[in-house]
Amino acid sequence: MKKIIYLLVYLFIFLLPFTNQAQTLMVLGTAQDGGRPHLGCTKPCCKNINSPDFVASLGVVQKDSFYLFDATPHIISQINLIQKNNLIAKKIAGIFLTHAHIGHYTGLMYLGKEALNTKNIPVYCMPRLEDFLNKNGPWGQLVSLKNIDIKPIQNNQLIELNKELKIIPIKVPHRDEYSETVGYKIIGNKKTAIFIPDIDKWKLWDKNIIEEVKKVDYAFIDGTFFEEGEINRPMQEVPHPFISETVDLFKKENKWTKNKIYFIHLNHTNPANNPTDAKRKLLEKQGYHFAKIGDQFKLF
Repeated sequence: MKKIIYLLVYLFIFLLPFTNQAQTLMVLGTAQDGGRPHLGCTKPCCKNINSPDFVASLGVVQKDSFYLFDATPHIISQINLIQKNNLIAKKIAGIFLTHAHIGHYTGLMYLGKEALNTKNIPVYCMPRLEDFLNKNGPWGQLVSLKNIDIKPIQNNQLIELNKELKIIPIKVPHRDEYSETVGYKIIGNKKTAIFIPDIDKWKLWDKNIIEEVKKVDYAFIDGTFFEEGEINRPMQEVPHPFISETVDLFKKENKWTKNKIYFIHLNHTNPANNPTDAKRKLLEKQGYHFAKIGDQFKLF
């Protein structure tokens, strides 16, 4: 009898770290759609890196399963990262897609019969994106073979996944060639986050980004470019809120508010990719953060 009790105590102690991760948000990637190193780039920003930066994505782990926010081209490595850090998280509970740009949905291909051959993985997406997936290959095959099960969602409509995890899609202005674009509010048992990897400009949104940041505990927001002139093309062709613009918006806010912000979705040209960059270090002193692959945040 004593041996059984000792065994149960041992198992409890062994599993305690994993049960404490019953609601953990994990950064799975921080890069813009092209990743880093970026195809065709021979500059120091891509040549002098030790390990690749995966495309921007978040994971939310709940006990033995996890949700993905965007299905990136790096989905294999990203799922491996979750399972390496959360040993009992074996099951993909669902995938929330933001929009139909290459870095945000093309990882779905690895769920098909050529790869994992999944069965009815819930994929949450807006109406235009649902239509795009259904009517275009190879995505339509994922639907017809029941590798994925599309779950239609609507702007600002609460999705109650279970008693401890709720999601709200938030429509944002972006280049919507094939689909709408949304961010997500992630409502955990005790803490909340927003994930907005892509938006054209904050001023074009029908919400106030400052107020939205104040409402949550963590804000993973578009930091694609640092400032005007960063790339050798007209930047109005690929509009994003420059980090410098976002910082200017928040300049009168206190450090407690700034401390919630984690810039994500950084282009390979963004100097803030370098942790020793003077501009980045200055912003970090002011309270801002730059998301890092593998970072974990409690939602419970």
